[in-house]
Amino acid sequence: MSDTPDQLPPLLGVPLPIKDLDTLAGVRVTFGSRVYSDLVAPADSAMVAQLREAGAVFLGKTNTPEFGATCYTENDIAPPSRNPWDTTRSPGGSSGGAAAAVAAGLAPAAQASDGGGSIRIPASVCGLFGLKPTRGRVSGGPDRADLNGLSTAGPITRSVMDAALMLDAMAVNLPGDLYTAPPLPPGRSFADHARREPGKLRIGRYADTGATGIAVHPDVLAAYEEATQLLLDLGHEVEEIDNPGETAFGGAFADDFQHLWSAVASATPIDPAREGELTPIYQWLRERARTTPVPAYVGASARLQRGTRAMLTATARFDAVLSPTLAQPPAEVGHFNSCGPEEEFRRMTEFTPFTSLYNVSGQPSVNVPLHWSPSGLPIGTMLTGRMGGEGTLLSLSAQLERARPWAHRVPAGWED
Repeated sequence: MSDTPDQLPPLLGVPLPIKDLDTLAGVRVTFGSRVYSDLVAPADSAMVAQLREAGAVFLGKTNTPEFGATCYTENDIAPPSRNPWDTTRSPGGSSGGAAAAVAAGLAPAAQASDGGGSIRIPASVCGLFGLKPTRGRVSGGPDRADLNGLSTAGPITRSVMDAALMLDAMAVNLPGDLYTAPPLPPGRSFADHARREPGKLRIGRYADTGATGIAVHPDVLAAYEEATQLLLDLGHEVEEIDNPGETAFGGAFADDFQHLWSAVASATPIDPAREGELTPIYQWLRERARTTPVPAYVGASARLQRGTRAMLTATARFDAVLSPTLAQPPAEVGHFNSCGPEEEFRRMTEFTPFTSLYNVSGQPSVNVPLHWSPSGLPIGTMLTGRMGGEGTLLSLSAQLERARPWAHRVPAGWED
């Protein structure tokens, strides 16, 4: 007797690419680096194994910057990834290859990961829905260390429902995981939330960048105001708030986050004889870590943890928080790395002042593709929920999608 539809794997036959930071058994995994260009993965990562069990068909690997360290997708082993909306521009990073594939129609959805915005950044600049789950929702096992819990896998999709279905398949915890997310009630799924009306929600909003003084582009502010008005039209309560990171971290967030980001880079196992083959920005990050005293790193981690507690308490009264995803429209290919590493890092910080806050806090966060600039470029807006609150974000995002459909949009020239 054949299986009935509700007994079949939920992603049966769905073609999915895997980001080249995650292992797919028997397939080369480069991590975007010449140092690992010949490595073949012996086994699936835990998350890939979940997708395989759910019936997904793997198309191959998507491009990523070296070890996922940058907000653009250019490396030394492949041509730069390009944005299908304007191929002179970057699709963002570090999941730029994943987002470009989905935006161009090469795949209906893609697996991605986010350690400082790497799902939401490319989703924003490619006009897609991107979901960074709650810390601990998706295991990084068996090989990836949790460290400070900055990074997690998640989906980049055209529709909210597709993201919910992927998250249902990807979510797993394994022995040895340092973090776990609050489970859904028995018998419930993230897809259930995507089908459900959110009800009237209380939403905080901010668009300032605090002590950094980073300017927010007018097209980004237009997207932010458009999203605010749509939320109001749908009956939600929207309240202006101060930048929650600025209030909680006292202006020290950017410097402390740099300590963590450099430390993550320093933890990558590299043959000392091959350090010179790394990209300049990755060499620079590793050198910063080597010259940072351990007390300075521990102090930064402690300040970020205290700030996170303060921020979660201060925003607890909101069901979600609205902000821009990025400070600028999509950048041109070559914009970030046409200079020295220190200037490159500064340019990346100016591009992405909003996303990394929620990697530190561990909260779920999504990009919603509601706006296109006058020149036809996607401009995303970010919604962030409470810890474990992916369900609310999915319900709210699905409501926004119904009110302002985006899944049908395809870049000019890619319709066929």
